[in-house]
Amino acid sequence: MFERQLIFDCIDLFSNNKKSKFYEKVFDTIDLSCVPEYPESMRGLKGYSFHALFRAFIIMKCKKQNHITQLVEFLDNNRYLAYLCGFDVFKDLPSYSVFQRFIRNIDNEQIKNLMKNQVLSLKKLGFIDNSFVSLDSTPVFANTKHNNPKSFSKNKFKKDNQPKSDNDCALGVHTASNSHNEKKHELYWGYKNHVLLDSISGLPIFEFTSPANTTDSEATIPLLKNVNSWFSLNEAHFIADKGYDTKAIHNFVLDDLLEHAFIPLNPRGKKGKKLLPAGNVICDAGLAMHKDGRQYFSDRIKQKFCCPFRTSTDDAACPFRHIHYFNGKKKRGCTRYITTGTDYRASINRESKFFKSIYALRTESERYNSRWKNLALEKPSARNISSISNLNTIGHICMLSIALAAIKDNSIDSTKSLSKLMKKAA
Repeated sequence: MFERQLIFDCIDLFSNNKKSKFYEKVFDTIDLSCVPEYPESMRGLKGYSFHALFRAFIIMKCKKQNHITQLVEFLDNNRYLAYLCGFDVFKDLPSYSVFQRFIRNIDNEQIKNLMKNQVLSLKKLGFIDNSFVSLDSTPVFANTKHNNPKSFSKNKFKKDNQPKSDNDCALGVHTASNSHNEKKHELYWGYKNHVLLDSISGLPIFEFTSPANTTDSEATIPLLKNVNSWFSLNEAHFIADKGYDTKAIHNFVLDDLLEHAFIPLNPRGKKGKKLLPAGNVICDAGLAMHKDGRQYFSDRIKQKFCCPFRTSTDDAACPFRHIHYFNGKKKRGCTRYITTGTDYRASINRESKFFKSIYALRTESERYNSRWKNLALEKPSARNISSISNLNTIGHICMLSIALAAIKDNSIDSTKSLSKLMKKAA
């Protein structure tokens, strides 16, 4: 112990290396005033500092570590970084169970407030604004054998077969291909991380984690209302993929945010009808159906089409001999309907150059999700929604801290790159 004390007295041996300089810069961007330093308890020892434990998890994500055991070993072998976190390096460092309890029990709202402060700081610096925002979700896989591709259990993706290792996760589906022409989806047990992003800077504004069975559309309006209460989204161009294509979201963006939504149409399994140039539907027999009146609703018009032999008494008139032609009624034959929307969602010209140029900014969400998942967050080792939500939020704080540290260091080209900022640290 005496020899270790002599070594630590020569602090320059540790403070001048690139690794320590990088973490010093990152920690300087994190204001932990919204997180209590010690648990509120009238009895017993104080325990380890929450601030020190939080900084340790920042190191864990920057090192792209997936398991707490890796973090414990890393800190034990890098005592100066443990000292930067705020631990007393001449005493025992926290054990695995201490870190596990902390990440499970810390209030997610407290660290979300920390993230909000970072976002507002970047807004003051002019690096984040509300001109173009995009919303997307990314899957987070539960730590369960049900997600193991080598597991050949036939019932592993049944809703009533809840994994015993994680009672909070839910069954969801994610796209397994980015191709527009290839519809490939995969089931998984886990969670979703919903992220609202500044599409210009490529940095997150807000995030939250939900079970995987939460649809993108049902999470959108509450998320936008939350963000709009502290980060104005008025007149923000809202960009999202077709999973967010609902009338409610379009109307909310137009009426509440006073701007336009850039969301492609989602056909939702509708089969396109064969039409003549004049707009008449072609029936199964290849004949043009006749228009037979229309109904007007507040947000759509419903046009009815009927069989051209509707009033015919000739049983051989229908060449297809359709079952509806022999219905025993006075008006016989098939009927078809075409619904044309008259609301804001239906009025958007999605083939225009303006729409396509704005919608192209959505790829920034894909790039950000890729960088975020690279912090070992796509397949966490934790097995409850509290721990996973906190780890996800810490991952986003890491991304914002890197951007703030790069701006303060006049390394604007490193705002999105963890590795670049690490290399430039001196």
